[in-house]
Amino acid sequence: MTDFQLLPKDLPVPTDDGACDHFTGLRFPSVPLPATDGRWVDLSGLAGRTVLYVYPRTGTPGVPLPQDWDSIPGARGCTPQSCAFRDHYAELQALHTRVFGLSTQTTPQQTEAAARLHLPFPLLSDTGGKLAQALKLPTFEVEGHLLLRRVTLIVRDGTVEKVFYPVFPPDQNAGEVMAWLGQQA
Repeated sequence: MTDFQLLPKDLPVPTDDGACDHFTGLRFPSVPLPATDGRWVDLSGLAGRTVLYVYPRTGTPGVPLPQDWDSIPGARGCTPQSCAFRDHYAELQALHTRVFGLSTQTTPQQTEAAARLHLPFPLLSDTGGKLAQALKLPTFEVEGHLLLRRVTLIVRDGTVEKVFYPVFPPDQNAGEVMAWLGQQA
């Protein structure tokens, strides 16, 4: 069985293709999304600072990964990325920063992952792709499923102030976010 918390050593590194160059300074669109805590969250209306890490999909125990998943640049690593944000959550809160994860997985799939990984923050589900379309998030398709490419946005008072793209390795992303936030303090 695959250990979703471990990253293979030979993962291909994603390249910056410019797909996220338009984000900095962008006003976040009003697209309410279901969250794993039962709320609907509209990121455009949140005051203060929010970290939104966007990822393709978390692995589910007993469900095989898509074929050739590890050979797709930037695909593997959603669970380690989520766990890293979990592990830095108290520090992020101390910096008055909220955290959300986002994928196109269903809310029940996200709820399972949030419970299994003991995430202290909600995951958001964009199954219909409304936010992805409104933001022009980079996507890719695997086995008939539209998935989001990994990107992390820091949103302040409804406006994107920082973009991390491409994100690699994904388990180091939370530390990079912490370092950037520390420079802003």
